[in-house]
Amino acid sequence: MSESAIEREVIYAYTRAQAIDDGVLIDVSEMAKEAGIKYPVALTRTLWDAYIIPDKESEESGQSEQGRLWDTLFMFMLKARRTSGAYLLYELMFLMKGAFLRKVKVKAVCGPGDDGEPVITIMMPNED
Repeated sequence: MSESAIEREVIYAYTRAQAIDDGVLIDVSEMAKEAGIKYPVALTRTLWDAYIIPDKESEESGQSEQGRLWDTLFMFMLKARRTSGAYLLYELMFLMKGAFLRKVKVKAVCGPGDDGEPVITIMMPNED
């Protein structure tokens, strides 16, 4: 019997909804719609904590969570319009503590959601 003919029992599946409920993914679909993205979008907690939430010094320099999120989504939308495929890399610039700009590469993946619908996840390049 070939391996493709063998049915495998799924022991456990971690859904996107569970990841959002657990805080592993942050649902940003509302702002994504405002940026012109038609599919649901989530960011990983790693990306969120490292770059979307500004440190105190950057916040005092005018950086905000909403502004950084908008930039992340808008730059994705611009890159996605020029790229085909379910996977893309793009770069962002963040003002960091000490008033220096950091170039950050992020990865966006479009794949099936819990019910097979297209969803987008934006993450650090080393994340799955």
